[in-house]
Amino acid sequence: MTETETASFGYEDIAADEKVARVGAVFSSVAKKYDVMNDAMSAGMHRLWKDTFVRRVKPRTGEQILDMAGGTGDIAFRLAKSGAEVTVADINQDMLDVGVERAMQRGIDGLVWSCQNAEALAFPDRGFDAYTIAFGIRNVTHIDRALAEAYRVLRFGGRFFCLEFSTTTWPGFREVYDAYSHKLVPRIGQMIAGDADSYRYLIESIRRFPPMPAFEGMIREAGFTRTKVEPILGGLVAIHSGWKA
Repeated sequence: MTETETASFGYEDIAADEKVARVGAVFSSVAKKYDVMNDAMSAGMHRLWKDTFVRRVKPRTGEQILDMAGGTGDIAFRLAKSGAEVTVADINQDMLDVGVERAMQRGIDGLVWSCQNAEALAFPDRGFDAYTIAFGIRNVTHIDRALAEAYRVLRFGGRFFCLEFSTTTWPGFREVYDAYSHKLVPRIGQMIAGDADSYRYLIESIRRFPPMPAFEGMIREAGFTRTKVEPILGGLVAIHSGWKA
């Protein structure tokens, strides 16, 4: 008898093959209010983090960029301003639908929208100059498989950039943020999105995500070189990067 593989779903451990559906239900529930909630939860700071993130990517005209877990288009819209050719991929069609609608409202053309599983991308080897993923990698079931796929679809010399929540190392701030996130964020989620449980999961998933040094090690194990971590607010958020040599 083989032991069932498990994966984290917030603070709960579930069968690994259940996670995709469970996470999918979370994002389908919050899709229409996702960006409003980001503003409410971060007091708008997520916009600054994303601006910084895209500046680090340094997108250029004509580059092929894959924005994984790109859902509602926040990162893709920023990348596209450079003239890069951006493919927005997400496992959740409801999130993509919101992104397409937002792009139409903004008059943004030329983006490719594709429903994809980060662990098994339907793209050929070495097709992209850059791979970005913002606030999405902690939701995949097998992070190592997603990193391996990122490496596979990048050209030699291609760059990997990940923006993700982590654990702040600032004394005092960590305790304040923990109290805020666990007690207030689900309430905000209930008021704005009518869904406290989904936002409780999203906060718990941050706590279960590997700390910055461990995640950097996973990026190196996937084959990336010149890896780097740039903490923001002491590591509350971090920009991870690496290159495919």
